[in-house]
Amino acid sequence: MKLLILDRDGTLNRGRDDKVASPDEWEPLPGALEAVARLNHGGWRVVLVTNQSGIGRGLFDMASLNAIHVKMHRQLAAAGARVEAIFICPHAPEDRCDCRKPLPGLFLQIGARFGVPLADVPAAGNSLRHVQAGAAAGCPTHLLLTGASAGLAGHEAAAIPGLPPGTQVHADLGAFADWLLAQPVPAAKTAA
Repeated sequence: MKLLILDRDGTLNRGRDDKVASPDEWEPLPGALEAVARLNHGGWRVVLVTNQSGIGRGLFDMASLNAIHVKMHRQLAAAGARVEAIFICPHAPEDRCDCRKPLPGLFLQIGARFGVPLADVPAAGNSLRHVQAGAAAGCPTHLLLTGASAGLAGHEAAAIPGLPPGTQVHADLGAFADWLLAQPVPAAKTAA
């Protein structure tokens, strides 16, 4: 199974300083939905991992988050794309849970749920927290220079503080999709 873990806010959709708290505030980044469709058509199953501390802070509730995801799923479907699952951390930072990125709890849940070794599951997102969580779980990591990381464009990966070693850097989700789809498939995975 070719599984991929993506961040949501700032990777798939525009992030907001005050949190995406309603369907009206959810807006896909240009080309992001189409990138997911290309990945799906290339055989990749996409799972989202997202910190949603707005729930723990009382800024919005699960019904609002579910409505946001209904809108997201509809827009993905209209682009010929789909997301297999969404793993969320609803906790506020002070709750000290193990599922809030940069901790790897949600990534470990994904590995267990899908029965795949995380060393074979790329993790891509626009935040250092996402990349650090992916690295802590053993995923190959990719930083996308969108949203919170847009200001890092032009920097060498080694010059980005906190970036896990070996992390590859891509301009956006579309560039990452192009790179991933161009990679050779290991021989063991091509057997019929």
